[in-house]
Amino acid sequence: MTDRRSFLKGVSTLSATTVLGSNAAFAAPEENPPERDYFKEIGVKPFINAAAAYSAYGGRNMWPAVVEAMEYARKRNVVMEELHDAVGKRLASIIGCEAAMVTGGATSSMTLGTAACITGTDETLIRLVPDLRGLKNEVIIQKSHRYSYDHGVRNAGVQFVEVETVEELEAAVNEKTTMLFFFFLNDAKGAIKLEEFAALGKKHAVPTMIDGSNSVPPLERLSAYLDAGFDLAAFSGGKGLRGPYSAGMLLGRRDLIEAARLNNSPHSDTIGRGMKVSKEEVLGMLAAVEFSLTFDYSVENVRETRLVNLIADKLSVLPGITTKVSYPRTEGGRPHLQIFWDQSKTPLTVEQAQKALEEGEPSIRTPYLGLSDGELEVGCAMLKDDEVDVLVRRIGEVLA
Repeated sequence: MTDRRSFLKGVSTLSATTVLGSNAAFAAPEENPPERDYFKEIGVKPFINAAAAYSAYGGRNMWPAVVEAMEYARKRNVVMEELHDAVGKRLASIIGCEAAMVTGGATSSMTLGTAACITGTDETLIRLVPDLRGLKNEVIIQKSHRYSYDHGVRNAGVQFVEVETVEELEAAVNEKTTMLFFFFLNDAKGAIKLEEFAALGKKHAVPTMIDGSNSVPPLERLSAYLDAGFDLAAFSGGKGLRGPYSAGMLLGRRDLIEAARLNNSPHSDTIGRGMKVSKEEVLGMLAAVEFSLTFDYSVENVRETRLVNLIADKLSVLPGITTKVSYPRTEGGRPHLQIFWDQSKTPLTVEQAQKALEEGEPSIRTPYLGLSDGELEVGCAMLKDDEVDVLVRRIGEVLA
């Protein structure tokens, strides 16, 4: 194995000509080189996204303005703390909240927000997280609001205390309680509704945080949860906002955002050191919010409704297939198409139909199971107009 010392010794014995190479090696790159097919080179198979902007599928395609901002940042050097300060200030101003910070995604926001509630700005406590022995280590959550992504809260070392009623919540508050946590999508499932939950935090002087991850658009939700009384709100940047895939935002109280910043990179001995966000992503997140606030999202709704109806119309001529438009809450009310088929003629389960679509050519991905009460389902947020006929053909091959 070559170690660093022997490698450097070998380099030192080379002539300058050998090390530097010929002038050709440093020639300017072609102005418009042919596009490399990177995915094909490395054996990764692209697919038609008839699902949604899932993280597992790479999120949403970024706005061109975001790419431009990231390219701008790529060519320049800045002090990261100064950039975070300036972008946070600008985001807070245009969103209309006390303070804001760019994070490594909604889950990162949840971890940092929880840590902020535990430590405040105490550097000694910041270095201890997630070892919370002797510290406040309980977060109260409604039982109906438990979900896979609440691991982002537990990353900070806390334990959940599950409750179902107002009375149980108030009885659960004690000297170990550091935060109350709420999941926006499960508002209808819990007995304690959104505004009442936030009010209970105020009543007991316990900070509250809401996971609003993919709840935008509409853009009003960036400020609506804070206006409703929550102290912190976590959002994804790479979905509806169409910012960098691995970026997000934490919005809320100035003191808690300051504490979250201290728990985050570039500070080294912190829970968030591994959650660093590049200068390109920080500026790209700002560009995403700025552009989103000028964009008419009704245009997207009109387009997706047109595509859903077009797909339904094209599928209607295939024997044994029927469709129904649905509006699952998990996708912000975007129109989806549920697809049913004659099981006596095509005895496939939903899982088998999805697998056949994924493994065919071209590969097609559809929404995860459980978005609504239908069978196979199609979402159009990520679907291109010229992919509709291919999608219909492939569905016909599998189901008709």
